[in-house]
Amino acid sequence: MGRFEIGSDAFLLDGAPFRVISGALHYFRVHPAHWRDRIRLARAMGLNTIETYVPWNEHEPQPGAFVTDDPRLDLEGFLRIVAEENMFAIVRPGPYICAEWDGGGLPAWLLADSGVRMRSTDARFLDPAKRYLGHVLGIVAPLQVDAGGPVILVQVENEYGAYGSDKEYLRELTQATRASGITVPLITVDQPSGSMIADGSLPELHKTGSFGSHAVERLARLRLQQPTGPLMCGEFWCGWFDHWGAHHHTTPAAASAAELDALLAAGASVNIYMVHGGTNFGFTNGANDKGVYQPITTSYDYDAPIDEAGRPTEKFWAFREVIAKYAPVPEFERVPRSPAPSFEVSLSPGAGLLDAAAAVGFWEPHSTLPTMEDLGVYRGLVAYRASLSNRSPAVLTFDEVRDRAIVFVDGVRVGVLARERHERAMVVPGGHELLVVVEDEGRVDYGPRIGERKGLIGPANVDGVQLDRWETLRLDADALARTAGAAASAHMVGGGVAGRGDLSLPGFHRAVFELEASADLFLDTVSWGKGAAWVNGFPLGRYWSAGPQRTLYVPAGATRAGENELVVLELDAMSSRTARFVPSPQLGHTEE
Repeated sequence: MGRFEIGSDAFLLDGAPFRVISGALHYFRVHPAHWRDRIRLARAMGLNTIETYVPWNEHEPQPGAFVTDDPRLDLEGFLRIVAEENMFAIVRPGPYICAEWDGGGLPAWLLADSGVRMRSTDARFLDPAKRYLGHVLGIVAPLQVDAGGPVILVQVENEYGAYGSDKEYLRELTQATRASGITVPLITVDQPSGSMIADGSLPELHKTGSFGSHAVERLARLRLQQPTGPLMCGEFWCGWFDHWGAHHHTTPAAASAAELDALLAAGASVNIYMVHGGTNFGFTNGANDKGVYQPITTSYDYDAPIDEAGRPTEKFWAFREVIAKYAPVPEFERVPRSPAPSFEVSLSPGAGLLDAAAAVGFWEPHSTLPTMEDLGVYRGLVAYRASLSNRSPAVLTFDEVRDRAIVFVDGVRVGVLARERHERAMVVPGGHELLVVVEDEGRVDYGPRIGERKGLIGPANVDGVQLDRWETLRLDADALARTAGAAASAHMVGGGVAGRGDLSLPGFHRAVFELEASADLFLDTVSWGKGAAWVNGFPLGRYWSAGPQRTLYVPAGATRAGENELVVLELDAMSSRTARFVPSPQLGHTEE
């Protein structure tokens, strides 16, 4: 049992001053088999606290259906490991988390009503948000420090000052948090710029800042907004995230360590974002859109002190040296990295994506062009088809494509419409059937486009004539990958539609490989186009030749001694049907 409080100029643990030296580590971005290892490494760097977000859309994928049996979402188990490793915890449940996560953690089923106002007192948002907070904080409450657990701080909302200034909304969330049994101090996190800190908090909430440079100056701005209480950088950005089609971000270890030193020398507490970034497994990555849509890569390495595969980096040792000036650090030996197993295995063609989906589902008719939310599809892929009557080439247009549409006419691929290039029109040949496979490449997680709908946004026209009669087929890639990889047959070779053998259509590929023991692996995707991969049913995430990321991390916890299965869904084309596992990650070119 303990007591954690806000003092006049410091946090107080059982009445004594306590400096929070924390690091962000998201349980949902790390295979659960590796939670303890990553937490131990964070402690070895000198941290005394672990911070995590909680993703609403993962824990409540359907309205009222709160997930409790997925090991990857065992928040209670994660927090208990934090406690067992003699560390404290900060929990940031949102309901909005940003985090470069799909939709900022907001579930897409909220969009069943297209008029819902996100992050507001709109009952269509606030009532489900309170229900969610009741669920997740019901897990957290018994694990607070005053109940003998590790949790010392809980956050209300997240960087709300960058989005709005609705004090009634913040009060509703604060009251819901307290009503859920949370007794520890409540905090907010905002950038110390303009009015963000004032807009994003309430007098009863302790304000912290988010920044990655000019620490002394930004702490001074925070102090102007909050004259008393402990100074804290609630997010100390020690790296950055990557977008597909851009470069890999890195921050010099020495420069980051110098900023950390300045922050700690000022007497502030800190939460390093990220101490270990992890991975956007499956289709969980978010996106940004500030005029150009930019989906975020599968790797969330973040150039963090502990890399995506759980290995200490030079930044780890630089930060550890700084922290040792202000707090005790445990002994920890520097051990050279061992390369991951390297080998190749041939991929065999399996079922076509549409064949596999049609075998377990059906084409649904619609009188108007539906969005993915209209279909109850909140992530991944959907197929659309409509009849054509044009005998010669014509211009196909949509109001908008969200986010990537592969277009076929009579089973022949004719092109791609890409949101990141603002494409919404193309010339299609004459034919009888229009087929469009649409990929949601990640929901926007920051800014005014949070809460937008996905899929084909109508109207759709061919030479100015509107297409009203559509059929859709749900493409649950995760479920299909569990069976379609092995479903090779003569009429499905190459992933084509049954009877067509069309190599241009999306399809699954499969390989089996042997390991002497479970091991971290790095799957080289440089010879493939665009798609996703799974090992033993575990979703590794997306790959894309657009880069910068060139390998997918395979956590040891997803592998096993003996036979292992790799399934790949290729949406474009492979220049080689060989799966290569390489010794180390390749996250792409930098600006240098």
